[in-house]
Amino acid sequence: MGNLADDTTIEATSTAGRYAAAFHPDWEIWGPNGGYVAAVALRAAGAHTDLPRPASLLCHYLGVGKFAPVDIEVTTLRRAKRAESLRVSITQEGQAIAEALVWCIADGLDGLDHDVTAMPQAATKTDPRQLKPITELNPEGAKSPFSFGRNFEQRPIDWMPFEEWESREDLDGTVLTWMRYQPQSTFEDDAFVDAARSVVLLDTYQWPAACNAYRPGTMHYQAPSLDLAVSFHEIDPTSEWLLVDARSPRARDGLVAGQASIWSERGKLLASGGQQMLCRPMRAVPA
Repeated sequence: MGNLADDTTIEATSTAGRYAAAFHPDWEIWGPNGGYVAAVALRAAGAHTDLPRPASLLCHYLGVGKFAPVDIEVTTLRRAKRAESLRVSITQEGQAIAEALVWCIADGLDGLDHDVTAMPQAATKTDPRQLKPITELNPEGAKSPFSFGRNFEQRPIDWMPFEEWESREDLDGTVLTWMRYQPQSTFEDDAFVDAARSVVLLDTYQWPAACNAYRPGTMHYQAPSLDLAVSFHEIDPTSEWLLVDARSPRARDGLVAGQASIWSERGKLLASGGQQMLCRPMRAVPA
C-alpha cells in the first residue's frame, strides 16, 4: 500500500519553477489514478508558494502517465498579499499529462463566516468505527486487480448484499461511504497533503456513483475523467475518517457529470467538487 505524503513528494531542481516527482505504482487504476495525479499537482503548487494552504484546484487530464519520473513546471500567474494563483504543468517524456490551476491563500484571513451545510442524514447516525469494513461485508467483491484500493479502509453506509442491490428499485446514482487512508490516515504537518486526501477521493468516487444509476450487466461504457474542480472549505488533519458523498446527476451526449463532497468525522464540509467524464466503449479489465 502507498503512503500519500511519500508518494506525492516534490523535489526542487536547480531551475527555478521546475520540480521533479515520480508516479508510484501503489496508486494504479489502469494507470496512475486521476485524483492521485491531481494530488501531485497540488503538492507541486504547495512546494512553490510560501502561502500555507490551498483554496481551489482545477485540473485537466491530458494523458495517461507511466509509473516513472515526471517533470513539473509551476508558474505564478498572480501574486497578492492574501492569495496566489499558480499554473502547474506535469509532463512525462515530453508528453503532457496534466495541467492544473491552483489558488493558495494566507492563514487567518478576515471575512464572512457562515455555514449552512448539512452532512447527509444517513451519515449523522453512523460512527465509522462501528460499521463493518467492505472487506468483511463483501470479501470477494472487495478484491481488485489494482493496487489503488489497498490504500484505503472503506466502511459503507446502508450496505446492501449483492442480490438485493442487483434487484433494487432505486437506481439513485450515488455513493455514501466512510474512507480512511492506510497505512497513515492523517497528515497534520502539511495542509497541502491534508487537502490531497480530499482530492483523491473526490476524483475517484464520482464514476462509481454514475455506475450505481444502472443495473449490473447494462453498463457498456467506461468514462475516464476529463477534469476535476475542487473547492477547499476547511482544513481538518485530525479527522482519520472522511465521508465521501458522491453523485452523478446527469449523463448525456457522451458526457457524464459528477458531484461530490468530503466531510470530517465532526460533520464539517472539508471539500467539494465536480467533474466531467467522457464515455468510451467498455474494455476488458486486465487480468
